[in-house]
Amino acid sequence: MSDSGKARSNSYGQLIARLDATRLKRDELLAQYTTFKIGGPADLFYDATSTEDLAGAVTAAREIGIEYFVLGLGANILVGDKGFRGLVIRNTSSHLKFFDDGSLWVESGAVMAKLIPQAVERGWSGLEHYVGIPSTVGGAIWQNLHFLSPAPARERTMFIAEIFQSAELLTHDGRRQTVDRDYMQFGYDTSTLHKQRDIALAVTFQLEACDKAIMHRIMQENLSWRGGKHPWLEYHPSAGSIFKKIEGVGAGRLIDEVGLKGFRHGDAQISHIHANIMVNLGKATAKSVRELITIAQEKVHQRFGHTLEVEIGFIGEF
Repeated sequence: MSDSGKARSNSYGQLIARLDATRLKRDELLAQYTTFKIGGPADLFYDATSTEDLAGAVTAAREIGIEYFVLGLGANILVGDKGFRGLVIRNTSSHLKFFDDGSLWVESGAVMAKLIPQAVERGWSGLEHYVGIPSTVGGAIWQNLHFLSPAPARERTMFIAEIFQSAELLTHDGRRQTVDRDYMQFGYDTSTLHKQRDIALAVTFQLEACDKAIMHRIMQENLSWRGGKHPWLEYHPSAGSIFKKIEGVGAGRLIDEVGLKGFRHGDAQISHIHANIMVNLGKATAKSVRELITIAQEKVHQRFGHTLEVEIGFIGEF
């Protein structure tokens, strides 16, 4: 074993001693934990089931000097075929509490698809707009989750920042701190979590009382609209939109206009339904997806002069 290999093995040994061994796995394939169904093995894979557990795992990795990645539902990312050298922490913390004033405290690993029905059943509005979008609470505030509502009376983009009240973070310098909306610096597809290594542990949302029938109508409309414009993950795994929005033009429209809608490279394909989404036809690799990304970028730049910027995160070794 090389010196670097020995050092890594020693570091891993120190980390393993600080984690719950019953929730720790070695060489776990990450494809099964991503919406793209692509990705090689993580050296170490750990399930964090509470905020304390999540904070402890991140702190341990930081102190020992091991690379780590916090994984939610695995949307909006492409994991390399060679996997991840270090610790992948799957955040499954999902404890929550509704309060009489409409506020909701929830741990960051809670899945939006499970959280939304609980809020609607209690008559609290604010989360129903994001039905059908694969995300955890942590992922939602990471990217300021948004959805363009199709109903004429609500024809505007709804952002999760609108109902965000506060978040408990494990900051980049190791403190546990409760922050407000100003600290989060929410923008389109972004927040302060993109700029520094703060980890969201729990979030408080401020919801409003609403008729359940109205919320159910909103969910039905949104699901119908989304189902007609996005490939279904159950049949065509994807990471969502690949490229950042180009104001007034649209990345998907440019890709469509250069004739790439439906174009296939290996088992990676630009969707027939939405040209800014690439799908896995069964055995797509991270390599084939990245090559397809390059093809789209080159074609669009050659014809229109626009530079398509990648929106998804590249994780691990390619």
